[in-house]
Amino acid sequence: MACFSATQLHTLLWTSSLNRTSHHFKPNYTYRTPKFLFRQKPLIASFSTSDIEARTETKDSSTATPRELCHGHVPEHVIRRVEEVGYVIPTEVQLLALPFLYSGRDCVLHAQTGSGKTLAYLLQMLSVIDSQRSAVQALIVVPTRELGMQVTKVARTLAAKPSELKSGPKSCTVMALLDGGMLNRHKSWLKAEPPTIVVATMGSLCQMLEKHILKLDSCQVLVVDEVCTKREKNQVLLSLLQVDSPESAIIFVSEQSEKSKKAGNAPPITLLVDFLMSSSGGFSNVSLLEEDMNFNKRAASLSELRGGGGYLLVATDIAARGVDLPETTHIYNFDIPKDAVNYLHRAGRTGRKPFSDKKCFVTSIITVEERFVLQRFENELMFCCEQLFV
Repeated sequence: MACFSATQLHTLLWTSSLNRTSHHFKPNYTYRTPKFLFRQKPLIASFSTSDIEARTETKDSSTATPRELCHGHVPEHVIRRVEEVGYVIPTEVQLLALPFLYSGRDCVLHAQTGSGKTLAYLLQMLSVIDSQRSAVQALIVVPTRELGMQVTKVARTLAAKPSELKSGPKSCTVMALLDGGMLNRHKSWLKAEPPTIVVATMGSLCQMLEKHILKLDSCQVLVVDEVCTKREKNQVLLSLLQVDSPESAIIFVSEQSEKSKKAGNAPPITLLVDFLMSSSGGFSNVSLLEEDMNFNKRAASLSELRGGGGYLLVATDIAARGVDLPETTHIYNFDIPKDAVNYLHRAGRTGRKPFSDKKCFVTSIITVEERFVLQRFENELMFCCEQLFV
């Protein structure tokens, strides 16, 4: 999880023009006191004193190669494939985690992005599944389609046979059940010859299970990747609000999808408002502005904000256009906007009070998978964000 903060925005002359040569959009970004520290050390759930001692011993053998770590657990053709694709030096989290994973115990892995968690759990997975058996033996649940595509790519790379191995056991098959995918084709695949490993988002997984198309009777390994993403975002936002103590702020949340509405899920904006109001941070007076509110409710909400001094408004993008709240000092992008134009309109809620010397801030709370989206906005709008890791 990372926070990106654009500071000193309110002195700008905001415009909807995206001309790259425009001199109106050149904010001067200054570094603020860090609100979060980067988590340097991976943590692995331990269950006893002996676990901790074993973990220390494993760490001391940092010269171990992937072959030495996998020998006796992972089939030889998988080890050769690992070497073939270039995994030469195990990471710290792999050195610490693999002995526990190979023992068959339930584990919780906490480590920074890029530390090698995916390879660690995939190696354990490939150590227990039988590629000759036609059944789903491992399930990986991911929060987003983008992360699912990354995990699927790595899994397929490892599951493939080494190029020089012509005979022997067949390679494992990996299916990606991701939102927006070709689920009809996957139905036929599941019925004809079930894959060995399934990577799925929660929505697609539930859909297949409800229709009794996906059978998990033979599943031996379950991995829930990025299990705390939404909860972490809530806590990050709460910490930001407590540290910043904004005079007047707007928190932008994505609109609820039609699919989510049909499923009867609570709107994300409602869940966030409930979280803030029930937290111990003292945010009892939180206002709401969303697309489903009728005109009278919106007008009443805005009138209350303008007459009440400082405010904390949670809103969808409907509040980004045509709403004049000149006292706004902070913008929080709880969900990243769809495009650079929406980012500009959101950020433009600050800087609407003329001839003021107050600093205003725009902060985006994003996952690593969303970093490239913010980079695209930076390129289009010609600005840079200060990055803070959580």
